[in-house]
Amino acid sequence: MSLGGAGGDRQRVQKALAAAGVGSRRGCEELIAAGRVAVDGRVVELGAKVDPTSQVVTVDGERVATNPLLAYVLLNKPLDVVTTVSDPQGRRTVMDLVPARPRVYPVGRLDRDTEGLLLLTNDGELANRLAHPRYGVEKTYVAQVRGRPGKRAVRALCHGVELPEGPAAARSVRELGSAGDQTLLEIVLAEGRKREVRRMLGAVGIRLERLARVKLGPLGLGDLPPGRHRRLGPDEVRRLYAAVGMRDPSAGG
Repeated sequence: MSLGGAGGDRQRVQKALAAAGVGSRRGCEELIAAGRVAVDGRVVELGAKVDPTSQVVTVDGERVATNPLLAYVLLNKPLDVVTTVSDPQGRRTVMDLVPARPRVYPVGRLDRDTEGLLLLTNDGELANRLAHPRYGVEKTYVAQVRGRPGKRAVRALCHGVELPEGPAAARSVRELGSAGDQTLLEIVLAEGRKREVRRMLGAVGIRLERLARVKLGPLGLGDLPPGRHRRLGPDEVRRLYAAVGMRDPSAGG
C-alpha cells in the first residue's frame, strides 16, 4: 500500500518516522501496526510509503517533522545539568545550552553529576544506532578516583563485575596518571546502562570523585570548554555513520 504525492523521494513510513526522531525503526513499525500513524489524514498500514518532503505525517494526530534540516551538535555538558528535553523540577537542561532551531535531541544520557561529551541531533536513525548496544559504539570516560586502584580491581573491571541486571565489563581500563591520593583512569565501554561506570567502580571498591565522557565512537570532545557547543563537520558525521554501518549521508544515489 502506498499513499499520496507524485514524485519525490518516497520511502517507507517507519523509515521517515525513525529519521525524524520518533523512535527506532521497530518502534515506529509498532506505532503503524497500532493504527496511530496517518499520512495526509489517512491511517496507514505497514508497507505504506510516503514522500517526507511533501506529505503530512501524524502520530496520534500530532504532526511529525519528517523533512527536518539535519543537525549534529557536540556539547560539553557541565555538572549539574540534566540530560532531558524538559525538567518538571525546573532544573537547567542540556536544551538550554544549544540553539532552539533546528530542534535537536540528546543521544543517550549523561547523569547530572557526569560531565563531558554529549551529541544532540535530529537524525533519528543515527541516534538510535549510536545508543543501541548491538552496534557496540565505544564510549570513553576519564574517571578521577581516590587512591591508586590495585591490579585486581582493574582486572575485575575488564573481566566483568556483577550488577543487578547482569554482568558488565569494560573494553579497556588504563591509568592516565596520578598525583597525591588521586588517580585518573581511562575507561572504555560499549554499553550505556544507567550510571554504569559509577556502579562498576563501586562494585570493585574504587571511590569515584569526578567523571567525564571524552569520546563517543570516533567523535572526540577535544578542547571544547564546559557549557559550549559546536556543529559537527561533514567528515565527523560520515565517521559516525560508518561506526554504525549506515550509508554516508552526503553520498548521492
